[in-house]
Amino acid sequence: MSEMLKVGMADLKVAKYPNALTTLGLGSCIGICLYDPATKIIGMAHIMLPSSKTIKNNSNIAKFADTAIAKLLDDMKLEGANVNKLVGKIAGGSQMFKFSSGNDMMKIGLRNAEAVRDILSEHRIPIVADDTGGNFGRTIEFFSESGVLRIKTIGHGVKEV
Repeated sequence: MSEMLKVGMADLKVAKYPNALTTLGLGSCIGICLYDPATKIIGMAHIMLPSSKTIKNNSNIAKFADTAIAKLLDDMKLEGANVNKLVGKIAGGSQMFKFSSGNDMMKIGLRNAEAVRDILSEHRIPIVADDTGGNFGRTIEFFSESGVLRIKTIGHGVKEV
């Protein structure tokens, strides 16, 4: 019997087959999902901001793309995942609010998505599915058995990637 483990906001978890991971309410946040097809070990991080380097109080490493991905990789390795075989799937990064200024600082979702793509690329982890952008929230479920990422969106239905 498999268990659906919940990943909170600014949180991360690793699970082994047959368990699955879920996170709710991805707006400008990004759900980063990593999968080792050989061991069926999965990891998920729900990050809120692109970089820990610009924030003074950054004690929660799961809040930031740079530190969350590093920790997720370490945790997956400890569980037996081969980090050289990982594939990534990402979702979220919405622009939830309209801003009158053209200031990119306000485009948190876009900045989060760019940071996650850059960091995964540095670790040579291919992104095999990318469902980012738009102006709607997402809830995601990630399955260890198949590496399928189910994305549920209000007004946009459900899809699997």
